[in-house]
Amino acid sequence: MTTTPPPTTTNSKTPPARSVLRDTAFLRLWAGTTASGLATWALPFVLGLAVLHRDLGAAGLGLVLAARTAGFLVAVAVGGVLADRHSRRAVVLWSALAAAVAAPLLAAGLGRSLVLMTAAAALAGAGQGACRPAFQALTAETVAPDRRQQANAAMTMAVRGSTLAGPALTALLAAFLDIGTLLLGIGLLWLIAALVPAKGTTTAAADPTTTADPTTAAAPATDPAPRAGFRAEFLEGIREARRHPWFLAGLAALVAVIALGYSATSVALPLISRDRYDTQWVLAAAMTAYTVGALAGALVIARWRPRSQGWAAFAGLAAYGVAPLSLMLPVHPLVVVAAYAVAGIGIELFNVPWFTATQREVAPDKLARVSSLDFLVSYGLAPLGLALMAPAIDAFGVTTVLGACAAACFLVPAAAALVPTARHFARPAPTTTD
Repeated sequence: MTTTPPPTTTNSKTPPARSVLRDTAFLRLWAGTTASGLATWALPFVLGLAVLHRDLGAAGLGLVLAARTAGFLVAVAVGGVLADRHSRRAVVLWSALAAAVAAPLLAAGLGRSLVLMTAAAALAGAGQGACRPAFQALTAETVAPDRRQQANAAMTMAVRGSTLAGPALTALLAAFLDIGTLLLGIGLLWLIAALVPAKGTTTAAADPTTTADPTTAAAPATDPAPRAGFRAEFLEGIREARRHPWFLAGLAALVAVIALGYSATSVALPLISRDRYDTQWVLAAAMTAYTVGALAGALVIARWRPRSQGWAAFAGLAAYGVAPLSLMLPVHPLVVVAAYAVAGIGIELFNVPWFTATQREVAPDKLARVSSLDFLVSYGLAPLGLALMAPAIDAFGVTTVLGACAAACFLVPAAAALVPTARHFARPAPTTTD
């Protein structure tokens, strides 16, 4: 098996850096990212409440959510180019403001105009998509390299915490507020995401341990060349991604786990909870266990620095395979809940080092475009997997489909771990000759 040596680092006798949670600039960025994540999660939940209140039909809900997904997928690619071309802070501002504007438009169209709601949902998705890569790149600008893993863990803990507490909070608010007001509240969250984060600093973006190609670094501007077109700049981001074999391997593993494993469990878990266990408790408990496990995984990886971080991350990603595996077998429901907790822990043992390595290894002036490729592939293929999973279950049976998807969750990350540079999520340090 071919492996690569770990990236060269220098031992420092300086004391550990202070906690990132004491950094005001990061806390502002964290608050903005948390607000955007909560708004992103809340929209489909509130629209689901609108269906229950008969303000929106089931077909209309599907159309509105599809428009939001389409807006996201288009804008995430555009946002990556814009965030590398212009100020990342400005891209966050204008994209979040676009999503904020969409909220009152959704409220105005509720029960009156499905066309207006569809257009507003596309705008909301576009705002969400454009700000994702910008937030990723802004984290690298705001946080010093030695604290980025802790920062990324704090970010994911905020998102998982919102997922855990959000349903109860929204249901509580729905008892006192109408759907239109809840939609306006989502717009307020996007305003927070737009206005609270501070500008990034150029000093935090300079990572002395990065292995990015020095020829891609920004040179002093003496006679600036004309800027390439959008398509050329997007393709330049793809070329940058191709320079990192570990990144491409990680994308392939993510596709297997999200489009196959996650899609299979999303479709099969409600069916098995109803048909095998004759209760919805298993569904609710498993999803809660997944989120709690993810929180625990983020807490662990905030401080844990495995020697072979890439291999540890791929092992965590492969752990999702225990979720479909537990649904195949006639086990006690607590086994299913435990399997989902393990899957949640594993997913964050992958996510946090993955984001941190991308911020460290990718050329700073191309970071947003590479991040947009990550979101585009992982989010873009998820709806396809969900759409194909139900017909596959009907054709081959739920046990066969779950078995195939569990195998993919185990085997594809294992194969990705064999790719050169995957062991450390880093290209080998260049050798010098005297």
